[in-house]
Amino acid sequence: MALVLYNSLTNKVEEFKPINGNKVNMYVCGPTVYGYIHIGNARPVIFYDMLRRYLAFSGYDVTYASNITDVDDKIINKAISENTTEKVVAKMFEDAYWDSVERVGSSKPDLIPHATDYINEMIELIEDLIQKGYAYVSSGDVFFRVSKIKDYGCLSNQQIEELNSGARISVDDKKENPLDFALWKKTEVGIKWDSPFGSGRPGWHTECVVMNHKLFGDVIDIHGGGMDLKFPHHENEIAQAEAAYGTHLAKYWIHVGRLDLNGVKMSKSLGNVIYVKDIDNTHDGMVLRCLILFSPYRQMIPYSMDLFNQYAKEYDKWVRAYKQCLFELQYKGLLKDEVDPSLIDEFKKYMDDDFNVQNVLTLINNIVKVMNTSLRAKDYDTLALKLHTLEVILDVLHINLFVDKMTEEQLAVYKEWQEARLNKDFEKADTARAKLVEWKLV
Repeated sequence: MALVLYNSLTNKVEEFKPINGNKVNMYVCGPTVYGYIHIGNARPVIFYDMLRRYLAFSGYDVTYASNITDVDDKIINKAISENTTEKVVAKMFEDAYWDSVERVGSSKPDLIPHATDYINEMIELIEDLIQKGYAYVSSGDVFFRVSKIKDYGCLSNQQIEELNSGARISVDDKKENPLDFALWKKTEVGIKWDSPFGSGRPGWHTECVVMNHKLFGDVIDIHGGGMDLKFPHHENEIAQAEAAYGTHLAKYWIHVGRLDLNGVKMSKSLGNVIYVKDIDNTHDGMVLRCLILFSPYRQMIPYSMDLFNQYAKEYDKWVRAYKQCLFELQYKGLLKDEVDPSLIDEFKKYMDDDFNVQNVLTLINNIVKVMNTSLRAKDYDTLALKLHTLEVILDVLHINLFVDKMTEEQLAVYKEWQEARLNKDFEKADTARAKLVEWKLV
């Protein structure tokens, strides 16, 4: 079975066929660095990290880019309120962002473009759009003419007539049409650049189009982000790409659902957020990763502590089983580097089905159950095979159980413990076990 994905652009599940053989270019909208990210913001961080890993596991050569928006009104306002510069604010919260990325088990993308490094290219694009009649200057601002794009609304599946009364459309007397969006914003406050249109800064929707084009060319394979970016941000990216390059920017558009807190949309403005920086240990970061990965990616996650604790129990069960089985196999000298091909095929079948993660979760639990049964039955061949299969699957998902093989010293004490138990030398067994407890091995 080939990998199939839900394409937001066509509203269909489609077979994944990269543009250039097995080479995959993927771009995901990154953060605007003016504050700490919350666990809802972490959902795309975790999902697209997994997507990259699974594509690589499936044999694709993946280049993953995710941007940093380091110029924005929120950054400017933060700098003014704290009597500092936009550069200082952006650097502080970008560093905090990468720390949060690590806390949930994700890795940095291959490419990390920063908006402020592409200002000249953005000005060039805007000039081109003005020349082609897709954009116009109004009192120092530059706006995009949405009416020139015949299929505007194709991504969000809306008609222009519906959008005129839609959410997040700002009314501005300087616009020809309420739907027209800013490509360049005139400003006398905060960081700004000179341009043929006057002093100002680029609009958010323009940044990603330019960075995509400069990194990858006209069309990329996958463009991703949260469901809330579908309109207007991604819709406006497509509009500019159509006008400038005659493309929809990406072949596959993928969007992940929200994570709501106790039935309410998580929002910094509402104050109902849990910040990733406050997840204070590796264990909780992995539990959050499991919660997000094993939830259908296009559906909303109704986050609660009960749901978190449910996944914590699952994760802790895996850790206990893996630790016991790993140490017993190491003690016996029976660890293997072989996998059960039928289980790997089953894993791939579920993942290839638009990431049927709930079946993957069931598969993992079944493997853990067989491991426990094999350990009790002293069926070490089966145990070793299932254990390494579990390792491979968890590695693709990048779920870390934080259990390492025993050192030589630890293994020697483990052997003492096991042999003392067999010989019913309970005093010696208790002494050895105390050391193992101190090392958190039992």
